[in-house]
Amino acid sequence: MSADHHHHAHRELPEFPQARRLTLLLLVPAVLITLVGMLLLWPRDTPQAEGPAGPAVVTGEVVALTPQECPPVPEGDQPLENCGTVQVRLDDGGVITTDIPNGPGAPEVSEGDDVTLLALNDEGGTSYSISDHQRGDELWMLGAAFALAVIAFGRWRGVTALAGLAVTFVILLYFIVPAILDGRSPVLVAVVGAAAIMLIVLYLTHGLSITTTIAVAGTLASLAITAILAAVATGAVHLTGVADETSNFLTITQGDVNMRGLLLAGIVIGSLGVLDDVTVTQSATVAELALANPSYGFKRLYGAATRIGRAHIASVINTIVLAYAGASLPLMLLFAAGDTPLGELLTSQMIAQELVRSAVGTIGLVAAVPITTALAALLASRRSRPVAAPPSRAEPRPAGDPWAAFVDRND
Repeated sequence: MSADHHHHAHRELPEFPQARRLTLLLLVPAVLITLVGMLLLWPRDTPQAEGPAGPAVVTGEVVALTPQECPPVPEGDQPLENCGTVQVRLDDGGVITTDIPNGPGAPEVSEGDDVTLLALNDEGGTSYSISDHQRGDELWMLGAAFALAVIAFGRWRGVTALAGLAVTFVILLYFIVPAILDGRSPVLVAVVGAAAIMLIVLYLTHGLSITTTIAVAGTLASLAITAILAAVATGAVHLTGVADETSNFLTITQGDVNMRGLLLAGIVIGSLGVLDDVTVTQSATVAELALANPSYGFKRLYGAATRIGRAHIASVINTIVLAYAGASLPLMLLFAAGDTPLGELLTSQMIAQELVRSAVGTIGLVAAVPITTALAALLASRRSRPVAAPPSRAEPRPAGDPWAAFVDRND
């Protein structure tokens, strides 16, 4: 089979009526409900910023540095490290002189660096202060390397995966975030948005096949469980959703946003990325087991695929914990340096929020394995039963989907 034929076979419905009916039976209602939900929740009056707040931002290139010895500071104060002046050629052609950035977290600049500056209006003129580096070119290069690596390894699947990633960003930026800012229920917005992302991305990436349909069903069920558990857990632990400077600032600037609902929305959306990985893997695993062992019934298919799922879940759980630990490492160091008792540390609003997020996401993930595996094994075992008079076919079916190949072999 040519690679081109293989690619097209993945994108078409399998050529047998049972699979087409089952796919449409799940896909059509799910799409309709998701579309109705998006229409009802679509943002209509999203708050818009009236204009840039604070000093104007300009860009330029560092053309010269003149380091100087730092003046002494009073005893007990933090000594200055980088002193002197820097010349910057602004993008409009003008050349200005400003101080070398100093202090904790200040950017380190050298000749040739592209920098961002704040233009401050002082009495008698404008002064400039370097605030950060420009990173646009480097990020574009990194993005191009990422896309090339995905396409080089995944080929056509890599292209569809990148298209799915683009769809995810579009739904996040043009539906989920504006709808929450517009005062819609963050939980409903997250569930509907996650369903839209899942339906488009899974079928776009893995094709219109019965394998994908089973993964979609398992993901929908697990997302519902995750949302319910998140609501129960955040209420029981008395989380408000306001735990850090960002959430505090959001409550001040956007008072209509339901912060506890925003926390629930974050849990649901965060769970989706791992859920679809597990459900697609389990569905494809059962399909491959049924194809390799046509005599396997429901019990043996479910048992074998579940054992594979346990190994997958064990590694994924460790990945989730390490991801949260890595993101929270500065916070953990801050608490450790402050000698905070462990009990007080774990029950603080900020840490408790992450613990609830991890626990609820993991429970939803664990639930996804038996649900998806049972659905796939049930379908595979029903198809493995012999039929009295298999229909004759003039042409072979496309073999892009393992379920289609399995039915072909057992017909």
